Amino acid sequence: AMLAAGLGVEVYLYYFQIENDIYCPFCLAFSVLLILSFLINYEVPSVWRENRRRMWLYFLGEVSFPMFKMHKLPLLLFSLLGYLTVLFTFSGSVTPSFAQTNEGAVPSLGKGSYQVTIFADYFCPPCYRIDTKAESLLKELLALGNVKLTFVDVPFHKATPLYVKYYLYAINANDSVQNVFHVRDLLFEAAQVEKIQDEKKLVAFLNKKNVPLKEMNEKTVFNALTSIAKGNKIRATPTCIITYSAVDVRRFTGDIEIWDGLTELRKHLIAEKK
Repeated sequence: AMLAAGLGVEVYLYYFQIENDIYCPFCLAFSVLLILSFLINYEVPSVWRENRRRMWLYFLGEVSFPMFKMHKLPLLLFSLLGYLTVLFTFSGSVTPSFAQTNEGAVPSLGKGSYQVTIFADYFCPPCYRIDTKAESLLKELLALGNVKLTFVDVPFHKATPLYVKYYLYAINANDSVQNVFHVRDLLFEAAQVEKIQDEKKLVAFLNKKNVPLKEMNEKTVFNALTSIAKGNKIRATPTCIITYSAVDVRRFTGDIEIWDGLTELRKHLIAEKK
């Protein structure tokens, strides 16, 4: 019965890995051992000899619990129980190793000890305002050096994942500072001016604007973005987290606060250079 329940669990885990296009060698090896153990212990159910119409229900076998006065229970029920248990209790995400591939890493601009992470949603009006207002300031911060800038798109709107997908495709084609800001400007325009929520229309819009796109495996980045947002407990956009040091992390919410926070960082960087 436990082996049958394990089969149900493995069915879900196979689905999880296929859906995320990420495979765990250890998990796969363990599943092979479990399946082999089940096959070694498999016995043709006696029910098949009594009623062939019930073969589909007993194809995994049968089990009896004399102590509970329960006899000839189909192992398929235990497999379903295992599947449903992991379905409703398992919470997992794919966290890529950023050092392995470019496709698994969250895009960022610049390098340095000061980290600026901006959480936004393309359909959020204050996000659009700060994106437009702070673009030149963010470019100046990057030019000053020692700053790493990361944009984390948070899918509060149902169409945001579509926009994130094509943002990643565009950055995969050209990850220059100028192109990153240009693409974000266009995506905000598509979301809030053109009101586009259809994939074909969004692609047509980007093609019209001559934005090169290069497909990639965006699922790993999606999971990384989600992990970053959850880890920072993002409940509203826009939110900006500026890390001065391990013990000095400053959080700003709303376009006005973010502007003040970025301006303060600029003053700090200029003073540091003197």
